[in-house]
Amino acid sequence: MDKTYQPHAIETALYQNWEAKGYFAPQGSGEPYTIMIPPPNVTGSLHMGHGFNNSIMDALIRFRRMQGRNTLWQPGTDHAGIATQMVVERQLAAEGIGRHDLGREKFLEKVWEWKEQSGGTITRQIRRLGSSVDWSRERFTMDDGLSEAVKEAFVRLHEDGLIYRGKRLVNWDTKFHTAISDLEVENHDEKGSLWNLRYPLADGKKTAEGNDYLIVATTRPETMLGDSAVAVHPEDERYKALIGSFVELPLLGRRIPIIADDYCDPEFGTGCVKITPAHDFNDYEVGKRHNLPLINIFDKNAAVLAQAQVFNLDGSVNEQIEANIPAQFVGLDRFEARKQIVAAFEAAGLLEKIEDHALKVPKGDRSGTVIEPWLTDQWYVSTKPLAEKAIAVVESGEIQFVPKQYENMYFSWMRDIQDWCISRQLWWGHRIPAWYDDAGNVYVGRDEAEVRAKHNLGDANLRQDEDVLDTWFSSGLWTFSTLGWPQQTDFLKTFHPTDVLVTGFDIIFFWVARMIMLSTHLTGQIPFKTVYVHGLVRDGQGQKMSKSKGNVLDPLDIVDGIDLESLVAKRTSGMMQPKLAEKIAKQTRAEFPEGIAAYGTDALRFTNLALASTGRDIKFDMGRVEGYRNFCNKLWNAANFVIENTDDKDTGINGEPVELSPVDRWIISALQRTEADVTRHLDAFRFDLAAQTLYEFIWDEYCAWYLELVKPVLWDENAPIERQRGTRRTLVRVLEVILRLAHPFMPFITEEIWQRIKAQAGVQGETLMLQPWPVANESRIDAAAEGDIEWVKQLMLGVRQIRGEMKISMAKRIDIIVANSNAEDLRRLADFEPLLSKLAKLESVRVLAAGEEAPMSATTLVGEMEVLVPMAGLIDKDAELARLDKEIGRLQGEVQRVGGKLSNQGFVAKAPAEVLEKERAKLAEAEQALAKMVEQRGKIAAL
Repeated sequence: MDKTYQPHAIETALYQNWEAKGYFAPQGSGEPYTIMIPPPNVTGSLHMGHGFNNSIMDALIRFRRMQGRNTLWQPGTDHAGIATQMVVERQLAAEGIGRHDLGREKFLEKVWEWKEQSGGTITRQIRRLGSSVDWSRERFTMDDGLSEAVKEAFVRLHEDGLIYRGKRLVNWDTKFHTAISDLEVENHDEKGSLWNLRYPLADGKKTAEGNDYLIVATTRPETMLGDSAVAVHPEDERYKALIGSFVELPLLGRRIPIIADDYCDPEFGTGCVKITPAHDFNDYEVGKRHNLPLINIFDKNAAVLAQAQVFNLDGSVNEQIEANIPAQFVGLDRFEARKQIVAAFEAAGLLEKIEDHALKVPKGDRSGTVIEPWLTDQWYVSTKPLAEKAIAVVESGEIQFVPKQYENMYFSWMRDIQDWCISRQLWWGHRIPAWYDDAGNVYVGRDEAEVRAKHNLGDANLRQDEDVLDTWFSSGLWTFSTLGWPQQTDFLKTFHPTDVLVTGFDIIFFWVARMIMLSTHLTGQIPFKTVYVHGLVRDGQGQKMSKSKGNVLDPLDIVDGIDLESLVAKRTSGMMQPKLAEKIAKQTRAEFPEGIAAYGTDALRFTNLALASTGRDIKFDMGRVEGYRNFCNKLWNAANFVIENTDDKDTGINGEPVELSPVDRWIISALQRTEADVTRHLDAFRFDLAAQTLYEFIWDEYCAWYLELVKPVLWDENAPIERQRGTRRTLVRVLEVILRLAHPFMPFITEEIWQRIKAQAGVQGETLMLQPWPVANESRIDAAAEGDIEWVKQLMLGVRQIRGEMKISMAKRIDIIVANSNAEDLRRLADFEPLLSKLAKLESVRVLAAGEEAPMSATTLVGEMEVLVPMAGLIDKDAELARLDKEIGRLQGEVQRVGGKLSNQGFVAKAPAEVLEKERAKLAEAEQALAKMVEQRGKIAAL
């Protein structure tokens, strides 16, 4: 291998080879294991959230693949109706073209062109992240097969009485001229006003105070043109006598009733509330309870006042209501109308006052415009019957959320679920499979021919519904539509239900809940067995990544690197505000003065997995990426060491006799524990703990200790051949197992090294990804060897610490004396003296005789045994006193901490006996060590 690890030199070629040889396709003989990729939108490129999500899914699929499971990880993309249409409309607008200039057919051709371009970008990025998806089964939500599944689902739900068309209040996006769901509305805290308006009482009525008017407070005076009533609380003594009376609606002169409803809060304002059922969701519910007319005052773009359309609850025109808008307001934008209506109230002496008021303003999550509640005909899914099944499968444990607390969020929403508006007034998407005749009758079917045949329509004129379905309707079918449903394909039978859905908590309602509802109803199966919910990826300061903040990171910029000016240009492109662009440029230059280095895919993936603690948001830290790039370097260098010491050498792979040293037995034993821990953590979705376990074993145990401890054997020409053979075999075989354990985390570097060392390790196979997952063997756990090597490590660390603090060169050999040693210490000294002499650079090792006064020495402890380094010719008195003071301070703190716990009666009363025993032993040991250190300090101070 190259002496230096260069990820760009290996990653692309390895991935192309994996894909070409079909390693990603299902092929295991074990139980099926399926993950469906959450389909990214075809609106650009992947972001850090996608990179994080893909790292988790690929780790799972590679882990299960190596366990022999018949794995399928199916990729795909989502057509993302409103988001994609918005992107293409923006591109056309830059050319001075609107979609209506092109017409529906030509416009859709433009969208398909964009999809091919953007979808190709996404698939290249997924490959670059090392994702081992089965590309032969790539799906798109508007593929022919998936489109057929969408029609089938719509028709079946309609036949089951779960899809209906109705005139109801919806969230209307005034920019895109379409209904959107509650989940696509963001509420923004803003400063606003509360207008107090006088509504004259009709028929000579007066309030208890003697006023001939009521005062209503509203944040939306423009909607008063559509008022149907004024409401008061039924127990409000101020207005009880007026319930059933009327007010005259200002500016229109229309009489509207005073009604009683618990919705009113007597403490808010005057306790009187205007009710506008066609333009407020709460008012809509009040209107239904009191059979109030629904007066729609906006035209179809819901931003301009128009001649009012008045509806009863059945949708028919109410001829008895005179609802025409005064001519001076017709055609005005809603916010301009607000100004003029307030001015008209003031001119008429009907404006009581205007107060400052904090508002929650609903805005479209994509358009950013203020959402208008608007009365319109839409298609709905009746969700409560579907929700009952969807709740039951989570309550029963058929579907489990990890972490479990997200079940509460799921239940809370599902138990209060509202019917789902699934129609969108867009052109890009699955067109609703419904047709209308000239009389306005509606017919639902899989196609027009079926509708004509089923309803005996002959040659009657039919037109298809112009609307398309909400994107989440088609993606809600994702787990089974991608496997061939409604046909009962072999893939559907084998791989559904899927095993795990990996997703962020922010789309539990958008997607997870809808998949569960649709799958349980349409297939009779749950869509997945486990929902692993991860947090959102934030920047190092915990802020959400967004283009406006200038803190967005592209995962591929971390993988392949990017120079500073390119990064600045990328972060500021398309910004309309020069000052904001300048601020972000300055911020970027300060954060990345040299741009971003090329860290490679494995370093990024390992960072993602190391940060994947259960459910919490992730603070992404570039320092961690650099640290894990160093980890990759460490592994690469270790592999080069192994190759140098095993290439063309006898590793005992042909059955020759071997002798395992205590060092070999120790690393093999520690490896068994690591195998068990990594497997346990992955089974529990604790990727962070699995990554930490791997890191500590590879860096701390294998590289930092084992490779050092075996050098005396490897480099000693006089060492027994059986022992050298045993060490070489252990050296390469432990590395080979490490590579298998680390492969789901770092697929590229592990594959590259494995291909180079598999022969020396006596392993056969074409690729590491199809090698068996390591399984711990308890019979190879050697507690004695672990105890011996831990003792050796403590002694060497203690001597190194003394050398460092006393500034003794590692080239200088030193004498050590041991005192207070037991029989086990003496055995270990005898067994490991050659090793210690070489690695710790010891001139001699002597046991302090009984009654002998120890010379002035620097001291460290290995258990209860004292290790003394005589100071004659070595001591820097001041430095040694400072060292001892530091150690005494540490021990005093330990005595105080443990003693405090043991003097706490609450702790003593509740703690198990074994815990108390351990704490008492810890205190005794700390007190004994402290006394010795104080004694030693006194001796040195007296010099």
